[in-house]
Amino acid sequence: MAPVRNLAIDAGRLWDELMETAAIGGTAKGGICRLTLTDLDRQVRDWFKARAEALGCRVTVDDMGVMFARREGSADVPPIAIGSHLDTQPTGGKFDGALGVLGALEALRTLHEAGYETYAPIEVVNWTNEEGSRFAPAMVASGVFAGVFQRDWAVSRQDRAGETFGAALDAIGYRGPERCGAHPLSAFFELHIEQGPILEAEGRDIGVVTGVQAIRWFEVTVTGQDAHTGATPMHLRKNALLGAARVIDRIEAIGHAHPPGVASVGLIENRPNSPNVVPGEVFFCIDLRHPDDGELDAMERELDAALDTICRPLGLGVASQKIWHQPAVRFDPECVAAVHRAAALSGFSAREMFSGAGHDAAHVSRVAPSAMIFVPCRGGISHNEAEFTAKEQCAAGAQVLLQAVLDYDRVLAERARPR
Repeated sequence: MAPVRNLAIDAGRLWDELMETAAIGGTAKGGICRLTLTDLDRQVRDWFKARAEALGCRVTVDDMGVMFARREGSADVPPIAIGSHLDTQPTGGKFDGALGVLGALEALRTLHEAGYETYAPIEVVNWTNEEGSRFAPAMVASGVFAGVFQRDWAVSRQDRAGETFGAALDAIGYRGPERCGAHPLSAFFELHIEQGPILEAEGRDIGVVTGVQAIRWFEVTVTGQDAHTGATPMHLRKNALLGAARVIDRIEAIGHAHPPGVASVGLIENRPNSPNVVPGEVFFCIDLRHPDDGELDAMERELDAALDTICRPLGLGVASQKIWHQPAVRFDPECVAAVHRAAALSGFSAREMFSGAGHDAAHVSRVAPSAMIFVPCRGGISHNEAEFTAKEQCAAGAQVLLQAVLDYDRVLAERARPR
């Protein structure tokens, strides 16, 4: 079966839908605040469901809120899945996650309008809580799907206000009947903005992603004693914020000591957070990443040592819990090859690369052959309202996604043909 060359993504339509959905939770600075399982998330889910059903797709939802929009193929085999996520960071951009879902929807619409029948069914997937900004850790639904997390543990996760994932899922009406993970896939392809500067710096159109670096998240609580700032001498204070600040500074040093690894603190809560009270408790989250699992082990050991050696001399207690551990991932060679061929067939320059950010494809790769497609983002900026990818770049990514799916579909059909 020869590669299909005459199916083309409608760049203007894809761009219009990106802008339309960006208004659901749109911010004054041009970004999106659409936290998972909020009413805004419900609104964009409803939008996605309506658009998929208008194409004749059957939309199903599992008990973690994962949405599957299915276009049937000629064979009774597991679907090739394409998609990403529609939830955002509190100050997220218009493209992180959304491009992967809407680009996949546009690919499906292109097949529909052409009347093209694939061998395998094609499904567009919207994964729940990829960001982890409301319910930690990130990628929790795809983690349950792949058996990384237990479902009961996942639905009991609480946001900072104490609401559970399960209660929030019920509140927006998106807890489906299918057990998460009971949905076999022939393959999964995820389109995403790079979230880094490499493609733009090299003038490349497409990133062929070969894997994702290892990630570990920790929740840390440093405990001291609330005290009056005016009446408590410096040498008698148990200042939890001082201990936390020194730990955060050490975390920065750990990241610099293990290139190309990174170490970050992005969430911190100081209690009681009053101008004239010595802080008695500080809660913060640590994010460690490295392409090599052994190096990440070393970073974690240095973190554990720093917590004790910094806090104990200050008279502070410290408790740390590792809430997420994703080993380094290598994507399926056949899926990666399909992306390579798709980029070449579409006339785009490409380079192989490793993902510094975590993605649902990393979990899904445990249970189905998977790969990712990156497109550039201006300045490498993401998780930021200034995040931007041009219309032509979005369309290029969606075009490569479509061609990769058709390529892999051809492989499946040839594999099933009698010899």
